[in-house]
Amino acid sequence: MEGKPRPTASASDALSAMDDLIATSIVGQQEFARNLGLSVTDLICFTYVLEAGNAPVTAGDLAERAHVTTGAVTGILNRLERGGFVTRQPDPADRRRVRVAAVPAAAERVQTVYGPYYARLAKLLAEYAPDEIAVLADWFTRASTLARAYLEDSCES
Repeated sequence: MEGKPRPTASASDALSAMDDLIATSIVGQQEFARNLGLSVTDLICFTYVLEAGNAPVTAGDLAERAHVTTGAVTGILNRLERGGFVTRQPDPADRRRVRVAAVPAAAERVQTVYGPYYARLAKLLAEYAPDEIAVLADWFTRASTLARAYLEDSCES
C-alpha cells in the first residue's frame, strides 16, 4: 500500500501537533480512568501490569515505572486489589517482595474501555504505508526512551 500525500510540516508544526495529542491523551486517560473507577496513576500502574503479561511484576518495578515512591505504590496496589484489578503473591525467590498479576476479568474491563479507541487508531494507521508506519514506530519508541531518560535526569520521585 502506498501512503497518502502528506502536507508539508516543520519540526515546530510536529511539536505543536504532539503537544495537542499529549494534552488530549491526558484528558482521555482521565476519562478512561474515571470510567473504570480508578485514578490516572492507578490506571497507569495497572497498564504496566498488563503490559508485563506473564512476567513477574513487583511493587518496586511499578514504583519505578510510574515514578512514584514505594510507599505510594503500596496504596495504589491496595486500591487495585480492592477494585478486583490485581492480585498480590509473595515472590518465591524473595519472600520480602510481592509479585503483582492482573485479574483476567479486569483486563477485559479495560479492553472494553480502550478497545473502541484502539480500533479507531488502527483504522488511522491503515492509511499509512508500511515504511511510514516504521518511521512512526521508530519515532514513538525513541521519543519514549528520551522521555524516560529526561524523567530520570530531571525529576525526583
